[in-house]
Amino acid sequence: MTKTLQTPLTFNCGATMSNRFMLAPMTNTQSHKDGTLSNDEYNWLTMRAKGGFGLTMTCASHVQAIGQGFPGQLGIFSDVQIEGHKRLAAGIQKEGSLAVIQLHHAGMRSPEDVIGEQPVCPSEIQKHNTRALTLEEVYQLRQDFIDAAIRAQKSGYDGVEIHGAHGYILTQFLSSDINKRTDIYGGSLENRARLIFEIVEGIRKACGPQFLLGVRLSPERFGMQLNEVKTISQQLIDTNQIDFLDISLWDVFKTPEDEAYKNKSLLSHFEELDFKNVKWTVAGKINSGADVHKVLNTTVDFVSIGHSAILHHDFPKQVIANPDFKPTPTPVSISYLKQEGLGDEFVTYMKRWDGFVED
Repeated sequence: MTKTLQTPLTFNCGATMSNRFMLAPMTNTQSHKDGTLSNDEYNWLTMRAKGGFGLTMTCASHVQAIGQGFPGQLGIFSDVQIEGHKRLAAGIQKEGSLAVIQLHHAGMRSPEDVIGEQPVCPSEIQKHNTRALTLEEVYQLRQDFIDAAIRAQKSGYDGVEIHGAHGYILTQFLSSDINKRTDIYGGSLENRARLIFEIVEGIRKACGPQFLLGVRLSPERFGMQLNEVKTISQQLIDTNQIDFLDISLWDVFKTPEDEAYKNKSLLSHFEELDFKNVKWTVAGKINSGADVHKVLNTTVDFVSIGHSAILHHDFPKQVIANPDFKPTPTPVSISYLKQEGLGDEFVTYMKRWDGFVED
């Protein structure tokens, strides 16, 4: 079957995406201080589902209060948050989109002024004023990821994505630069990757075979080695417990930073994996219709859209109608962003992106 933008995609668990567009999980700082859902967060996400995204993913949602990565983060660490999640999952699904929540813990990247205490990390790092997790706390962290997935299932989500990318706590465990533990969670790649595999196994066991389960990884930055990330990716596929891999490349068209791997693009390196029945997506500067087509002409199954999804809630519909679609040029006005479903806090956050919002 020829893959087109509108070809439905059925995952191993049985869930089906109506097309090849996923809303990338994006920080937006617009939920309540206690991690409960706000109307602004609800409107932003359901508007994207209505705009044609076959899979709508929430922002990173923290599985422990101490794992909060930014103000106004949507949490999933307490049953108090379930009511909002039920509303959100139903609102996304009503528009014909799969509803997926990203499970997250910032670790050393948790701002002390946000969490009100010293951040945690696999190891003590003076530069970041972090303390090392005890072994018992690592076990608790593992359980809290699993409990968050159970909460997500109770809330009606189609599935979850485990955030193992971008220097957050699971990356911190994976990184030999950051993880200096001497127990079963440190040292060899097998030990450093142990936690992520245990979380995958625990979620699959708790939530069953029909719950959509993905993992996000990123090569490079934060001490991640390309060859190690490829090894972990293949091992995750081989477990036969995940439905999709989300590879965040920062820029899907770039070549690796590491001189030893510059012979081809980062994307080509991941194409070498044997994905078997696991689907995969990539993120990073897929901004136009031409970019979407270029990526989907590879073995990638679906695209993750961030930047252009902020500018156009209906980016999938626009690209399906016009393969040459280009997003509106930036900077854009505050009123434009509000019209596209961003709340005040999200607009303020976007001002941190150089040249995105008009002065």
